[in-house]
Amino acid sequence: MTGLIAQRIDRIREQIPEHVRLIAVTKQVSPEAIREAYEAGVRDFAENRLQEALFKQQQLQDLPDICWHFIGHLQANKAKKVLESFQWIHSVDSLKLARRLDRLAEELSCRPQVCLQVKVVPDPNKYGWRIPALLADLPELDKCHNLGIRGLMTILPLGLSASQALDAFNATRELADKIGQQNWSNLQMDQLSMGMSADYLLAVKAGATMIRLGTIIFGARS
Repeated sequence: MTGLIAQRIDRIREQIPEHVRLIAVTKQVSPEAIREAYEAGVRDFAENRLQEALFKQQQLQDLPDICWHFIGHLQANKAKKVLESFQWIHSVDSLKLARRLDRLAEELSCRPQVCLQVKVVPDPNKYGWRIPALLADLPELDKCHNLGIRGLMTILPLGLSASQALDAFNATRELADKIGQQNWSNLQMDQLSMGMSADYLLAVKAGATMIRLGTIIFGARS
């Protein structure tokens, strides 16, 4: 097993442009496996469950330059702890959550980098804004001055063909471009968090700047 994670990371890096940020998703992954990815040059790690993340962060305190990304659905009662423990939140999926994070960030004197989670394809199993709702909420989101709103995040429904997936990723990029061309004071659209192990090459083709990869790096999890 030794070296396998590093080999997989090298293979992925050969397939993607240098500017695309490789985020290793470490759900159900041991601290030891995270260390191997770190030794292979990865500095961005993502978790979707707070308690699991806190345990690993404690185990990896000697690696101070790790950047932690929260990618799971964020419950309001865990928002403060997530702000204290993560530099990025990819899964801001409602105006209500954005406002809560904005208020807490002011209290904590921090400025988290966030992505707004959108559903360009209808999916009852995913959180996030549909496009019309997001466009309607932009004026209020622009008032969240304690959040660094950097772009969009999407997770595609299961079962899409390659062409459907590419269309969805392109639609996400076009939405970000549309928002970015408007005159907002606090809404940057320079980041697109999209693409996972099964579809990251399509996401990169469509303009992803951050890809979230778990299985392809660490292998299948239970």
